[in-house]
Amino acid sequence: MLKINHVTKKYGKTVANRDISFFVDDGQIAVLLGPNGAGKSTIIKCIAGLLRFDGDIEINGNPNKSMEAKRALGYIPELPALYDLLTVEEHMEFVRRAYRMEDDGTAQQLLERFELWDKRDKLGKELSKGMQQKLSICCALVHKPKVVIFDEPMVGLDPHAIKQLKEVFGELRDAGATVLISTHMIDSVEDSWDVVHIMMNGSFAATRQKGEVAEQSLEDLFFTITEGTDAAHSGEQKDGAGE
Repeated sequence: MLKINHVTKKYGKTVANRDISFFVDDGQIAVLLGPNGAGKSTIIKCIAGLLRFDGDIEINGNPNKSMEAKRALGYIPELPALYDLLTVEEHMEFVRRAYRMEDDGTAQQLLERFELWDKRDKLGKELSKGMQQKLSICCALVHKPKVVIFDEPMVGLDPHAIKQLKEVFGELRDAGATVLISTHMIDSVEDSWDVVHIMMNGSFAATRQKGEVAEQSLEDLFFTITEGTDAAHSGEQKDGAGE
């Protein structure tokens, strides 16, 4: 489970996240949608422990910067952060050893699934952007995290990788993992969400459960909130933000 309680993040006088509260249950996929500059990546980085913030974040009941929380977390950043002089296979080995995991074949399975096994001897600096993104995903999943946060995971991926990643979303949910996806590619998560939080100007404009919008597409909902009358009520608690 992931819990965010009254998180505010400021850069000087600029408020990137304003008093954000929400939670994601085990076996649930939550999606953050919003225009550029809405604060999606900032809250993701706060959860991952990369930014200081006011408020509280818990991962499986532990403070997000604790070792227990870090062991349970898988994080796919918006921009892959790889080691130039490690090969694809060495990246996976490094992460596996960092988590003190036995080699159970998961690393090879992930690399094969994302069509990287035949590239296992390539250095990080030799990979294309799409391959770097796929390796970043594999590295985040190899230790079988219980909470997984994705920041724009589809960017740069080829159709096969997008298909595989969508399947991974469902498999994580079925396995009882907690999944949070931040994206602006609405169609990529149309069939892969349970709750959506729409962000504007650093806070939630609306929160909707999938059952509440059964006859409305996620894209229609997004534009209704961000460009329609609902946008005028971005701070109202009736939309679910802060509960």
